[in-house]
Parts: sequence; C-alpha cells; structure tokens
Amino acid sequence: MAATGEGSPASLPQRLDQPRRPPRNGYGVYVYPNSFFRYEGEWKEGKKHGLFQPPLAPSLQSHGKLLFKDGSYYEGEFSDGEITGFGCRYWAWSGNTYSGHFVLGEPQGHGVMKYKAGGYYEGELFRGLRAGQGFLVDRDGQEYRGSFHDNKRHGRGQMLFKNGDKYEGDWVQDRRQGHGVLRCADGSTYEGQWHSDVFSGLGSLAHYSGVIYHGLWINGHPVEQASRMVILGPELLEVAQGAPFTLHVQLQQQHGDLAKGESGRVLRISAGIRYVQLPAYSEVSFFKVDEDHQETPMQTPFGFQCISYPVSTPTLRGLEPEAAKETAGADLPLLEEDQVDTPSGLAARGRQSQCLGDHQRQVEQGYAEFRDLLLGPPPPGRQPFLFLHSPHKKDGSKPRGSLCPSGVMPTAQEPTGGSRPEETSAELAAEAYPGEYVIMIHDVTTPPFLGRPLPTAFKHLRVLAKGTGQRPRVPEEGTRAFSQRQAPWTHSRTPAP
Repeated sequence: MAATGEGSPASLPQRLDQPRRPPRNGYGVYVYPNSFFRYEGEWKEGKKHGLFQPPLAPSLQSHGKLLFKDGSYYEGEFSDGEITGFGCRYWAWSGNTYSGHFVLGEPQGHGVMKYKAGGYYEGELFRGLRAGQGFLVDRDGQEYRGSFHDNKRHGRGQMLFKNGDKYEGDWVQDRRQGHGVLRCADGSTYEGQWHSDVFSGLGSLAHYSGVIYHGLWINGHPVEQASRMVILGPELLEVAQGAPFTLHVQLQQQHGDLAKGESGRVLRISAGIRYVQLPAYSEVSFFKVDEDHQETPMQTPFGFQCISYPVSTPTLRGLEPEAAKETAGADLPLLEEDQVDTPSGLAARGRQSQCLGDHQRQVEQGYAEFRDLLLGPPPPGRQPFLFLHSPHKKDGSKPRGSLCPSGVMPTAQEPTGGSRPEETSAELAAEAYPGEYVIMIHDVTTPPFLGRPLPTAFKHLRVLAKGTGQRPRVPEEGTRAFSQRQAPWTHSRTPAP
C-alpha cells in the first residue's frame, strides 16, 4: 500500500508559480492576482504612472488604462500608483461616464458626468458627488444652474422646469426654501418665502388674471385671501325714483376681516326686479315677459324671485362720471417707492391699463366702488301689469288689488270710475317704477383667481315713489366715514342725509 502511494502524482507536492511582478519602468501590461483588475500603460519604479492623452493635448505621449472584470474601466493619468489627474471613467453597472479630474480614484474637481438614463452634469465634484457650482440637466430636460452640496441642489440657484416655469432663489436639500421668485409660463409671478417646495411665509402673487395677492401663505395657500364680497350699507337700501346712487363693495376674508391684500379682481354689476311686487311698495303687480325675452326667474336670498332689469352707469347715459371730474389718479393708490421694481408693482401698473366694461370695476386693496348708478325704464319685452288703485296717490287711498285687464298701463287714457293718475305714461316710462329691486355684484375675473370666483353678492333695493313723503335712506355716516378713511379713493361723493 505504501509503495503504491509513493509514486502517485497526487502525493507529489505541487509547484506554485510565483506571482508575476509588475513591470519596473516603461510600458507594460499587468493582471492583478484577483483577476478583477488589469492595467496596461506606463510604469515608473514599479508603480502605475501614466499620463492621459486627451484629444486637445497631443503633446502628452503616454497614458494608462485600468480595466475591470465587469467591463468598467478608467483611462487617464496615474500618480504614484493612484488614479489622480485627468481621465475618463466608465461604470458598467450604471452605464454612466465621467470625464474630468480625479483624486485618489474619486471624481473630484471639475468634470462632466453623463447619465445613461438621460441628462448630464457639468461642474464641480467632491469625492464623486456634485458639490460647488455646476449645471445639471435631468432626464426630462429640466435645467438647474447654481450651488450643490452632497449631490443635491443647495444654496442659490436657477431652475427651468419642463412646463416653462422658472425659479430663482434659495434651495435646501433639493427643495426650494428661503426666498425666491417663480415666473410661471402662464404669466403669473410669485415672489416671497418658500418652505419644502411650496409658498410659505410672506409673499406676493401676481396672477395672470390681473389679480395681486400680497400677504401670508401657509403650505401653498393664501391665508388672507378673500372668500366673499359684501355690499356695504343698510340691509335695505332705499333710493328716490329717478335718483342715482353709489355702492361700495368690500372683499372680506372667511372671518369677516377686510381682504386688503387683494387687488385686481374684476367685478360686474347687474340688477333684477321682484317678479311679483307687493302693493304696499309698488303700483306694478308684475311684469309680463314677451316670448322673445323669456327667462327663468332667479331666486334671491331675500325670499323672492326676480327677473333681470337694466342698471345704467354715467358712461352709458353719455354723462361724465363724477370720478372723472376729480383730479386724475385720485382714486388710484400710489405705488410705494419700494414697490416700483417688484413683480407686484410692475403688475399693478399693468393692470391700470386693463380695459373694463361699462358695468365693471376693479378691486383696489379690497375695495371697489360703483358710482352714480341709475335704474332706468323697463326694457323691451317687459310689459307691466299695474294695480288700478295705486297706493302712492296723494289722496292716500289704499289699493284694492285689481289689475289692469288689458295688460297695458291705465295711464294712457282716463280710467273708468277713477281719477286720472298724476303722471303720464311718457313720464313713467322714463324711469324705474317704485318697488323692490335687487342689485348683484359678480366676480368676473378671467380666468378665476386660483381657479375659483367669489360668490355673487346681493343688495335689497327699494325705489320710493315721488311725492310719497318718504325720505330715501342712504349709507350711514359711519359707512361714509370709513370709505373716506380706509378706502383707496379719497374723494367719496356719497350724498349726505
């Protein structure tokens, strides 16, 4: 047994080849013992010491190349056996490539990183991460130019988003935070404070509809935004027949405070007449609407329905409005010196040239005013049915509730069994009938500010007949005083009681 085993090859000691030593100097190829690395290039005293030869530097005659078993490689400069200097690096596992400066095997300094998924980075790096100033284009084509830290946008920078929006300001850990300006592709501009990539803190938004909001923001939402419109004055506004009147409109927040941080909303006024009148306030029972002018009566918050009725402004009547007679620019707030060069100031100046309709007004610091309004005669297609016995006669007779059977005004001829009314049909047709009306203010800002218009505001209006001895009620003294003190205009012409 022992003799048999002595001559077997398995029992003979195997000779292990000594590992190949790397070249001492000059050009050579060396495969490392773990077979993962392979170097070919220049050597100096047994260390890799190649110089990379970039295309624009033909004077450099030698370079080194380090290949990895997974297909990755580095080609460029070596110093004392380390990857240091200028070179190119390819990572097989990610498909990314880098061309630039290296220090001890890591991309460091200035270079260009190209990503297989799309996009590239050109700028400063530290230990393989984006750090310092650089320019980044992501896979969607979005561009960022500015400061980086730990591979993230951090510090001051500019960002161009794929939807066309542009941001310039502060960044913290890849999010907009601090102070910044966002210019949207639709023309809107926000300037102010940011937190976690949303508006947060004090800021101004110049919306592309023309609306300006300046105030506090929380999580991207305006805290002091208007939620409703209120027509100031008594609950029931009484005016004399044929007399003009003025309305003051206030934008209010949810809890009732003035939304003075809002300007630029466009408001439109309209009117309606009570569909079925009360004999105590009107000589008209109701209006018959022609077939060509049919409309569905609208419900009001005052418990009755109304149909549309014309309301005129000084411009429509061919008159010079009272506002135009005053000093030019008296009704417009002056821009503060520190607002002139801000986006809010620029947008405010642009809004002053906006063309408004005859029934439209623009909000300034939470207020709007409709001056010298007048309810005119019934429009075509509105045929009044009158009470035969008017409650507004000087003899004080009470109405009996009977209607004109023909559906025409009984004042055109002497009625049977009664005295002739005091006013002719021509005089009545020139102005609104006594009775109950509704004034409505609509938010017609286009497009709606932040996607939502304000609810319509209503005011109950009663027109008093001439010669009834009743005195029209006007806004109280407190309303006039507040409009002179707080409203942006300074020349209120509300008539004194």
